[in-house]
Amino acid sequence: MTAVLPRPHRAGTGPAGQPPSDREAALLGTPMPTDRMRALWVTLVITTVGGVLRLWNLGHPTDGGSPVFDEKHYVPQAWQMLRNGGYEDNYGYELVVHPPLAKQLMAVGEWLLGYNGWGWRLTAALAGTLIILLVVRIARRLTRSTLLGAIAGVLVICDGVLHLQSRMGMLDIFQALFVVAAFGCVLVDRDQVRERLATAVREGWAWDTPFGPRLGFRWWRFGAGVMLGLATGIKWSGMYWVVAFGLLTIAFDIAARRTAGVARPWTGMLRRDLAPALWSIGVISVLVYLSTWWAWFASETATDRHYAEISGDGSLPFLPDALRNLVLYTLNVLDFHSSLATPDGDPHPWESKPWTWPMGLRPMLYHHESGGQIDGCGQSDCVQATMLIGTPAMWWLALPVLGWGLWRMVFRADWRYAAVLVGYGAGLLPWFVNLDRQMYFFYATPLAPFLILGITLVLGHLLGRANAGFERRGTGLLVVSLYTGLVVANFVWLWPILVGEPITPERWNAELWLPSWR
Repeated sequence: MTAVLPRPHRAGTGPAGQPPSDREAALLGTPMPTDRMRALWVTLVITTVGGVLRLWNLGHPTDGGSPVFDEKHYVPQAWQMLRNGGYEDNYGYELVVHPPLAKQLMAVGEWLLGYNGWGWRLTAALAGTLIILLVVRIARRLTRSTLLGAIAGVLVICDGVLHLQSRMGMLDIFQALFVVAAFGCVLVDRDQVRERLATAVREGWAWDTPFGPRLGFRWWRFGAGVMLGLATGIKWSGMYWVVAFGLLTIAFDIAARRTAGVARPWTGMLRRDLAPALWSIGVISVLVYLSTWWAWFASETATDRHYAEISGDGSLPFLPDALRNLVLYTLNVLDFHSSLATPDGDPHPWESKPWTWPMGLRPMLYHHESGGQIDGCGQSDCVQATMLIGTPAMWWLALPVLGWGLWRMVFRADWRYAAVLVGYGAGLLPWFVNLDRQMYFFYATPLAPFLILGITLVLGHLLGRANAGFERRGTGLLVVSLYTGLVVANFVWLWPILVGEPITPERWNAELWLPSWR
């Protein structure tokens, strides 16, 4: 859509005497690479390779043909949705404690391939593959480099967390997909806003008012609201990114108006941008979230569909009955989550707290079998296990990368690191509010793409500018190549315990690098 209506050009220098051409250049920044076709092919090739690895022997392992670990919660609920037309009704189990969207997506795979490992993991594998594609494109936009975008894609392929979560019938990989998609929309919206303001500066009417011009309808920001609504339809923790990305897009608007020379950028944001942002990011995400409950609204027997009438709860009488029941049901489930505390003296063996997540200090064992009934390792006694481990060559660099990013954000006003830190922080910091709650490392799944984007930005500094001298660029390319090779080698080493291949007990022990991994 055309951003602004063209107006007659008026010559001048604009505020503070700075030539419009300088302001236009500052708004546009470094242009995107011109190798669009090559970038497309690079993206498709890397995504295809990652997709093949996600799908490799996807139906293995299972627990005698049944789901493993927390798949046991969600996979049967997805199967119920096939039977019931999109909603769960397992009252005896009474553990329907997440929104329905991820289970509906899993049900699609079960409908296509049946109630087996391939069926309940297919859509998770596709979601994990789409994350590769999105990160390649997002990294290219952040760095203005097709090479760095490709490297980011390789890092996503080789991350143990994203790989294994793409091979499990669980919720978190779907939320990671929609959060990353929303982040990409926010970044494209930022660039589009600056292009529209650059047009206004070039044509001389950016300063008609002290608040700056109106920017027209912003489809990419609207798309971010849709993606955030879907992320919240996976898990309610998606609302953290609604707030975070809403604030991020407002900060981008203020910075853009200031760069354009608008006299009152803060007031301009309040008058021109705030209400549309609340609509696109806030209201749209809520409406999309509610739409994910379509089957629940349409049913008569879904879990707590008539909670208010059955319980006699007269709260919120001003709401329509269906919406009131959903709100009361949601409040009950949120109370369940907030009170899910670790029993004194009886912690879950693989529980972890959020300060351990950045470096993956306490992974999760999803499946483990050993003994003579397992063969394929060349010995009579084999181990077959899957463990959620973040590839150490990346996750162990999390704290230095976050520290460098904070320094760049504060002292160099580097918006790229700021954006990545906002996405990462929204997935990590809220978990510090209630530390008594049971928590597990798989909650950190949405952190992985932002960690990889942060690492990619650091690699961009090491690589150097494209117009740097031969020696500087060559040295940077060597360092980046060696690091990427180290990540790939680390991933290859972890491969058996990411996919459940039979290995010897000695190899199993060699995979467990830290005491906290046991």
